[in-house]
Amino acid sequence: MKNDRLYLIKVGEISLKGLNRDFFEKRLKGNIKAKLRPYRSHVITQKGRLFLEVEEACPAALVENALSTTFGLVGFSQCLKVEKEEDAIRQAARRLMEEAPFSAGEGTYKCESRRADKSFSYTSYQLDCILAEEVHRIHPNLTVDVHKPQMRLYCEIRDKAYLYTSPKSGLGGLPVSTAGRGVLLLSGGIDSPVAGYRMAQRGLRMECIYFHAYPYTGDEALEKVMTLASLIAPYLQGTRLHVVPFTEAQLHIKAKANADETTLMFRAAMMQVSNMIAQKSEAQALVTGEALSQVASQTVEGLAFSDSYSDLLVLRPLVGLDKAQIIETARAIGTYETSILPYEDCCTIFSPRHPVTRPDKTETRAHYDALEMEPFLAEAVADTKTYDFTPLGALIEA
Repeated sequence: MKNDRLYLIKVGEISLKGLNRDFFEKRLKGNIKAKLRPYRSHVITQKGRLFLEVEEACPAALVENALSTTFGLVGFSQCLKVEKEEDAIRQAARRLMEEAPFSAGEGTYKCESRRADKSFSYTSYQLDCILAEEVHRIHPNLTVDVHKPQMRLYCEIRDKAYLYTSPKSGLGGLPVSTAGRGVLLLSGGIDSPVAGYRMAQRGLRMECIYFHAYPYTGDEALEKVMTLASLIAPYLQGTRLHVVPFTEAQLHIKAKANADETTLMFRAAMMQVSNMIAQKSEAQALVTGEALSQVASQTVEGLAFSDSYSDLLVLRPLVGLDKAQIIETARAIGTYETSILPYEDCCTIFSPRHPVTRPDKTETRAHYDALEMEPFLAEAVADTKTYDFTPLGALIEA
């Protein structure tokens, strides 16, 4: 496609797949193209690489954002494609010398060549020397440093010669939608967006559920969660947010349950509602941001109790992490500053002063079943509102 821009994409874990590698590559291609609509794009496969061709009208910042938030690739760079001829390769190298980071003409550099086509007449070392000669011709003040260079010039010999500089890192992992479907319990806190990010990295496609206890949790709390959903949507390849009105169910629990068990009762009710919504969405698992012993309800006994009200597998990718590790990821994916806004979620506002931390599952289940929650939960599911977000995080207006 003449006049289109070309990007070289490096894949990681996908390259280790066997007979089903095509399945993962096809999904990765589809995920990339979905983020670039409505612009015209095309992705082709070569051994260990993908090549993305996108029309010139597509903003470079959009392409970079799309690739940097797509799981399944480990690196990418805009590149030049030329014939496998010395003169063409030299000319491409000179073009790259006019662009950042080489255009400043100062610092250290290294040339790195790779011959996927072993029939090419020059060895990798000989090709490095040819490239270095062109670098020195254009920027004589640049010096070679093969150990810790400030800049690198790459050349890969395949069906054509591909030259590029300054590759950007990708997220690794597996393409979203290669590991089934799940539902993320998304609160307004730090943990659950990170949990969604981690499971998307393993290929799980997710919708989100938020439990809203209006007026005890106000419009600000809902807007906060809407923002979090938009921030993680690019990593999830787009998502749907289910907003469950939970006030009546919580007030019933608050009035009827033992005070020290209310948080456990809330969690059981949330699990049941999440199961009901997940089954409608044909999801196979629930995802939570719980970490072992982080709060009173997240003990082994507490988690076993809440799990007993789920018909689906419950995935807890943060279960063995400490808070500092979770915060580090939250900062990296851009959710931390939103998560710490001072709007409480529905569990926090009704939490007891002295919660049960090690419930007896049989006894606590009997207490929950006596609450006869089914009418309240059915009404909550019936009144649930949904919001859809694109693969780039934009809210789709109804």
